[in-house]
Amino acid sequence: MLFYGDSITDAGRDIVMEDSLGQGYPLLLAAELGLTQPGRCAFFNRGISGNQVTDLYARLQRDVLALQPDVLSILVGINDVAYAGEDPEGSRLAAFIEVYDRMLKKARAERPGLRLLLMAPFVLKGSATGLHWQMFERQTARYAQAVEGLAAAHQAAFVPLQAAFDAASQQAPASYWLTDGVHPSPAGHALIAREWLKGWDQLID
Repeated sequence: MLFYGDSITDAGRDIVMEDSLGQGYPLLLAAELGLTQPGRCAFFNRGISGNQVTDLYARLQRDVLALQPDVLSILVGINDVAYAGEDPEGSRLAAFIEVYDRMLKKARAERPGLRLLLMAPFVLKGSATGLHWQMFERQTARYAQAVEGLAAAHQAAFVPLQAAFDAASQQAPASYWLTDGVHPSPAGHALIAREWLKGWDQLID
């Protein structure tokens, strides 16, 4: 089982250690699945801070396909949103969809039995997003919808996360869940792991 994405997935992993899972949701999920299904899965984290979907596509062979995963979990999009900005003509979003689609097709072509779990980007108001909050809120929703469409097209499990963070921020401040509006706290990672397991149930039903 391989977790793929940006800094949210990276979560401080040691890139020198092949089996380092970092301190985020991949570690929590490896602990949970390792407890409930002992010995069934090996877990790998290949998140890299700052990555956009083009970066994931560029390193797909080295960091994913070379490891021959049976399950590939992907969380990407918030850096694409940040770099795209308002994107009034939607060209950056269209490019995101095109590259993401190409990446999924390539992965399935080389690993026909590969099970995919696609996670939607999410955002809350915080120090990293507050100055451009309306853009972040609007564009993140558009990118999340795009990921949902890709999941449907590729028979992948889809994990929406925005609603869960919105609901959580009614119980405690946004910064309790996402320290800067983007990067999860320990509680935020636990929330992601909880929602991920719902997607996992879709794959194993």
